[in-house]
Amino acid sequence: MHRLLALLLVAVAMGSAARAQDAFTDPALDAALVMEARTGHVLYARNADALRHPASLTKMMALYLLFEQMRLHKFTPQSILEASAHAAHQPRVRLGLRIGTSLTVDLAIRAIVVCSANDVAVALAESLGGSEERFSALMTARARALGMTHTTFVNATGLPDEAQLTTAADMAILARRLIYDFPEYFAYFRETQLNWRDEECETHNSLLGNFAGADGLKTGYTEGSGFNLAATAERNGTRLVAIVMGGLTAARRDEQAAVLLNESFNSPDVHIAPLAARPLRALLTTSTQRLPRPTHEKTFNTLTVLALAPQQFAIVASFWIVAAAIAAG
Repeated sequence: MHRLLALLLVAVAMGSAARAQDAFTDPALDAALVMEARTGHVLYARNADALRHPASLTKMMALYLLFEQMRLHKFTPQSILEASAHAAHQPRVRLGLRIGTSLTVDLAIRAIVVCSANDVAVALAESLGGSEERFSALMTARARALGMTHTTFVNATGLPDEAQLTTAADMAILARRLIYDFPEYFAYFRETQLNWRDEECETHNSLLGNFAGADGLKTGYTEGSGFNLAATAERNGTRLVAIVMGGLTAARRDEQAAVLLNESFNSPDVHIAPLAARPLRALLTTSTQRLPRPTHEKTFNTLTVLALAPQQFAIVASFWIVAAAIAAG
């Protein structure tokens, strides 16, 4: 009887997920994943390793590299970025930068998070990497170092390019690392509105202010990606990360994320005991905070040294520390 009841519950859950997929996403672009942020424990996955176009979720990695440099005091919120011709001529969505326009790093972060401004993302890329092309290579290298093994960046904006690829699983890794590697900057992802000169924009993430506990992160859209969302919410001390890719509309994408987050918060698996596993050794890292090892990653940790300077190539060195799978009894 108990086995039959369990099977029926599984069937109902699978049917619910299938209906959610049909209602909210394009089957050709669909992918989703929900993760408990603290542990990395995956609570729900659908096409999570299928290659997808990230659209403006790309900008989360651009911000990750910026936050690293801010941690190293190479940039501050008051540092000045300047728009080149390449940056100023980016297509919408734009903040409206003209050639030679200056803006602070603080404004740049908010313009990227709230407005998803392509011109600002390119100005940032050129300031950190010397060119958008070089910066994109750095983004890809950093993705690999974080364990995002299926992600390739060829631009800093997420604008359409067949070679710009990721997965829902990889985006969840990035969202988690943004939350825990840089808690001092996480408040930026809660912002919902920006006014600058004659420009005004509001976030496309309708979960902010409408879904209990929602406080970030980033949306994205291109015709080839559908409507994408990396969302996070915290309730009663439990933080979840949800990735939805391929939404038919922004509203349906956000509804799908809300459904998945609600179901996951109510899951009996969401409250995971603290992990005993810890990184083997911290040799050199740009982050002062150590993440627990995700429960589904049992074989290695990554240490990465990343050095960036304006108008220079970056030096990236990654060290994979292999942990032998030795069973204790």
